[in-house]
Amino acid sequence: MKLNTIGYCLKQGIGNIKRNKMFSVASVITIIVCIFLFGLFYAILANLQYMVSEAEDTVGVTVFFEDNMKEDDILSLKEELEKRNDVKTVDYISEEDAWSEFKEIYFAEMPELAEGFEGENPLVGSASFEIYLRDLSKQKQLVTELEEMEGIRKVTYSELAAGGLEDMQNLIQWLSILVTGILFIVSVFLISNSITLSYTVRQKEMHTMKWLGATNTFVKAPFIIEGLLLGLIGTVIPLVLLYFFYKETVVLVNQRFSILSNVLKFLSVKQVFQVLLPVSLLLGEGIGFIGSFFTIRKHLKV
Repeated sequence: MKLNTIGYCLKQGIGNIKRNKMFSVASVITIIVCIFLFGLFYAILANLQYMVSEAEDTVGVTVFFEDNMKEDDILSLKEELEKRNDVKTVDYISEEDAWSEFKEIYFAEMPELAEGFEGENPLVGSASFEIYLRDLSKQKQLVTELEEMEGIRKVTYSELAAGGLEDMQNLIQWLSILVTGILFIVSVFLISNSITLSYTVRQKEMHTMKWLGATNTFVKAPFIIEGLLLGLIGTVIPLVLLYFFYKETVVLVNQRFSILSNVLKFLSVKQVFQVLLPVSLLLGEGIGFIGSFFTIRKHLKV
């Protein structure tokens, strides 16, 4: 297609938008809402997945042993657990290590208090494993197996930390699919109406062009460009809004809830938008193309 032809089609597409201001504005607003909610849901899901990934390195299963369990048996069990595909690491904390760590934390400012336990270990029987998993969803299964093993006295873990983020992640994922799907259909419908109105206004002109030998592509191009422009406008606006909204929200949450900084770890704006930007543009332009291409194809029967 020649440059002057492209310029003509682009001019006609913009003209169609101006002529159908009501439907054009309605189409753009619906796309804006669709892309904004899609971006919002994506940002939440991406950060939840990131937090779950980070939690896998910090949320572990603690295993305590019976007093009569020998250290050789404990080390054998450690080797057995390390062979499991769902286990990332197994840290063995002996009674001596537990007492040394306790003294460093609780007697750091008053080491003289620890001298009263010289030659004694008040944490006898506190040897344990700290088990970290590759996938937190496997935690409950591992805990059940550990509780049934001989020589294990107690298993502690955070069921809320393991399941809470994943349950929320699944809920938001399905909700985002549902809402985005509905808005996608509504957006296509409104663009279809806008294209139909544009065609109605220029119906005689289009048929005259066909009689004079205009190609199918030349006749359809202005309407497809109209849909693509509506999709582009409806995508750029929410992406700009999302950029500043996400950036400011992360800063605000980190300032207001600094005490939870070890749990609430967010992806940077760059990390979120390196996926969100191309996907949103593809979604917005897809809405515009589908709404325009199939509508004008139906009306022109070409």
